[in-house]
Amino acid sequence: MDHLIVNLERDSIARHVTLRRPEFPHEWVEYERTAPDQVAERLQGASIAIVNKVQVTAQALAGLDKLKMIAISATGTDPVDLEACAAKGIVVANVRGYAGNTVPEHAFALILALRRSIIAYRQDVAAGEWLKADRFCLFSHEIEDLRGKQLGIIGEGELGSAVAAIAENGFGMRAAFLNHEGVADADRETRTFLDFDRFLATSDVISVHCPLTPATHHLLDLEAFRRMKPTALVVNTARGAVIEEPDLVRAIDDGLIAGAGIDVLAGEPPPDDHPYIRLLERPNFILTPHVAWASTEAMQALADQTIDNIENFVRGSPTNVVSGV
Repeated sequence: MDHLIVNLERDSIARHVTLRRPEFPHEWVEYERTAPDQVAERLQGASIAIVNKVQVTAQALAGLDKLKMIAISATGTDPVDLEACAAKGIVVANVRGYAGNTVPEHAFALILALRRSIIAYRQDVAAGEWLKADRFCLFSHEIEDLRGKQLGIIGEGELGSAVAAIAENGFGMRAAFLNHEGVADADRETRTFLDFDRFLATSDVISVHCPLTPATHHLLDLEAFRRMKPTALVVNTARGAVIEEPDLVRAIDDGLIAGAGIDVLAGEPPPDDHPYIRLLERPNFILTPHVAWASTEAMQALADQTIDNIENFVRGSPTNVVSGV
């Protein structure tokens, strides 16, 4: 039987990355992007769907009797109603382990840029301040070493662990993780876990690498910022809503923390009146457009694994299954 594969979001993977076609007989249809109200119509007759961020609701799935698999070209599964898929016997598979280099590297790019005042000094040079200096260098912004400082990490999974390894092995930092329920015994034996108050009070940099759950939603709010060091940096390359966004703006305005590097927002792309927009000229605030995951190597691995999941499903040995079997 030939399969109809419908890719609802081709532009979620850059064009310079190859999205190969599966080796089994199939028909391939793709759309650059798809609105939520177009999902049901575009998946009519499809046996396999490829999605990323578009919402696939129970209502959209109700009339899709031929749909047997949804391949999510991402790790996050929240756009897809997994319960509805399970009820209809639709297998849902996601992509895992593709961003082990790119996200930690991006997190440290933000940390280094902020801690060494790279943006601030670039702005000074562009403004001609160095040309007017009466000595060989400028001392207009503070620079601090990372060695000996504590990196507080929220999330001890693959990415949080990779960030800890870079911190400890590359920069001589101390890695400390936020304690929470369900930490594996093996992790507790080999890593430092701190309760929330001590984690906030002692960390020189806090880097977010946890999933968005009810427990982590707005975990970093105004009260949390008040309990941090005024010299602390906050970096988020995980999920935007882990941070209460207006509270972060206030924390920077009021000097409760030294700066922030943000790659993810609660809603993307941001509206014109998003609270972060007015911080964009600040040298101690960096906003990147959800690209921590998007190195060429990582995107290619993601694209390949997406098709691997589809081929394995058709072969009868589904991989990376999150719902449906």
